[in-house]
Amino acid sequence: MKSLWLVLSLLLLTACDGALWNSPYSTDDAGESILYTAFTERPKHLDPAQAYSENEYQFLANIYSPPLQYHYLKRPYQLVPLAGSDMPRVSYFDANHKQLPLTARDAWVAYSVYEIRIKPYMRYQPHPALVPNNLYLKESDLDDIYSLSDFAEKGTRTVTAADYVYQIKRLVHPQLHTPIAGVMMEYIVGLKDYAAALQVANKAKPDEFLDLNEYPLPGVEVVNSTTYRITIKGKYPQFAYWLAMPFFAPMPEEAVRFYAQPGMKERNLTLDWWPIGSGPYYLSENDPNKRMVLSKNPYYDSERYPSEGEMGDGAVGLLKDAGKKLPLIDQIVFSLEKETIPYWNKFLQGYYDASGISSDSFDQAVQVSVGGEANVSEAMQKQGIKLSTSVATSTMYTGFNGLDPVVGDDSVRATKLRRAIAIAVDFEEFISIFANGRGIAAQSPIPPGIFGYRAGCEGINHYVYDCANGQAKRKSIEEAKKLLAQAGYPDGVDAVTKQPLVIHLDTTANGVGNKSRLDWIRKQFDKIGVQLDVRSTDYNRFQDKIRRGDTQMFYFGWNADYPDPENFFFLLHGPQGKVKFGGENASNYSNAEYDRLFERMKNMENGPDRQAIIDRMQEVLRRDSPWLWGYHPKNYVLQHSWLHNIKPNIMANNKLKYWRVDTAQREQKRHEWNKPVYWPLEILALGFVGFVAWMRRYLRKREGGH
Repeated sequence: MKSLWLVLSLLLLTACDGALWNSPYSTDDAGESILYTAFTERPKHLDPAQAYSENEYQFLANIYSPPLQYHYLKRPYQLVPLAGSDMPRVSYFDANHKQLPLTARDAWVAYSVYEIRIKPYMRYQPHPALVPNNLYLKESDLDDIYSLSDFAEKGTRTVTAADYVYQIKRLVHPQLHTPIAGVMMEYIVGLKDYAAALQVANKAKPDEFLDLNEYPLPGVEVVNSTTYRITIKGKYPQFAYWLAMPFFAPMPEEAVRFYAQPGMKERNLTLDWWPIGSGPYYLSENDPNKRMVLSKNPYYDSERYPSEGEMGDGAVGLLKDAGKKLPLIDQIVFSLEKETIPYWNKFLQGYYDASGISSDSFDQAVQVSVGGEANVSEAMQKQGIKLSTSVATSTMYTGFNGLDPVVGDDSVRATKLRRAIAIAVDFEEFISIFANGRGIAAQSPIPPGIFGYRAGCEGINHYVYDCANGQAKRKSIEEAKKLLAQAGYPDGVDAVTKQPLVIHLDTTANGVGNKSRLDWIRKQFDKIGVQLDVRSTDYNRFQDKIRRGDTQMFYFGWNADYPDPENFFFLLHGPQGKVKFGGENASNYSNAEYDRLFERMKNMENGPDRQAIIDRMQEVLRRDSPWLWGYHPKNYVLQHSWLHNIKPNIMANNKLKYWRVDTAQREQKRHEWNKPVYWPLEILALGFVGFVAWMRRYLRKREGGH
């Protein structure tokens, strides 16, 4: 009987505090400067030489400090110094290494030299690799070591220019798989030969530590402790964008030697598991099956919150923290959430500070006006939840294979067929049905925010749209049918063979979840009498068909590596053809005029001359219609009222350092939204009291009977 009373008492005591009642976090964290967020997939690589995925960059961009970054507030996206003390100084040289003026013609420039000066006195995050004695460990010394926290000592040191040079050398390390190695070998002077030398050395002694400093790399040199130079072949202005990626962050040689010691790899003690950087945060906890934690780098003192932004940023409070030391949050807790519903429910309870919006939750979270403007629903407004939106620097498209004799050649017949299909496939409807309105129909390869993009009627694809009241209006199906007839397929029937026109679409979409989308695309073709045969396959088979050119149409998409039109237009550059050259031009599109314009445009500085060439390139592409231009996705993010300094920035992966949390308001709202429900316990208590009374009566009767 006493044990039952004890259980009931504990239940009642637990219910007295809502924060303890259902919080997924320790009570010790209450009131602390912590951002709570989630991740849905374990990052495969945390080594900056190998990582290239979005789920990896959400960690790496906050751990490492490359020379440059994107300004958090300004638009269009603008490069600014991060670890660099200023922007790189660029000099041009001819084939004889004679310096040229900055105004020299591109054809004269044989080499571009980037001189990069880093901020002095930057220091690495605390790490055992920076304790000298830890570089001479025996495997037996690791018997009780399973994470970095198990090491008794952790050290730090000043970041040097040599660390940046060392990381560039690692991009072609024979034991690493660096996704940009091929590109960099084409541009950085001597890197290809350096890679070959490392391959030979590694093959000769595969089990020994490969000392990268024993092999010279003429295109990358240390000038002094805070200055280094990179020599590039020709003129390549886009190289500056690469300098904003973790690939070009510093790496202390001690860390590589530390992790190369016997027994380390077997304990997951590697750069892929425990990175070391000089950025605002370090990875203090790594349990990818549960949670990952970034903690503030105690030595980070090289950056302040920006003091200027776009017009209107001050009015909405984005400059309140101007000049404050970054980061503004001490710790970031990432919890693993594989399902969207638990993630969403925890956000509504205040246990996550921000959240995306799944299709299942969209109607609950967002209301879209007749004019297409999105805002949070009334229920969200009552909770003080705000909505931030931004158009992604991405293009989702459907390509025509330029090598296919029906849809791909440059004849008038094939071109008009492609235009007819472009009119018929209504991407505005697709966005409305399948993306909850989260996107804008594309008029060309380049999305908003990229130089060369033109808004309004000035930027519409006039082969597919008309301009009506300042807005793009898709041409009628009658216009599409007219083009189809001119192409030799009246009502979808080949005028010569009298056979129905059947077009094949290859896709990796399969299963029940994608059936509605595939049915929709078939109906788009049905509108003009063309039959669409959807051929679903697995990813590897699909890629193989793309490489061989064994397709007619296919789904694809592209996310910008950097915010420059060259990074989109090269996808249609003839010498980048997938089948002939193994490039990224999966459509195998080839147009001599477009290719000439691309070569002129790709290395130009942004300005009126470059815009004029881009406009002409857009006209060629719209006329030829090598893609159904598809759409640019919109990102929707909800944040609670206690989370400040939120401004969508598609290019900046290191934005968490700018955010600020009002912890007192968060605690108040969590208590308010998570009050315990007492009535079940009250009923239980009454039932228990009744049971006790009955039991006592029963026992008395039984005793009386004896």
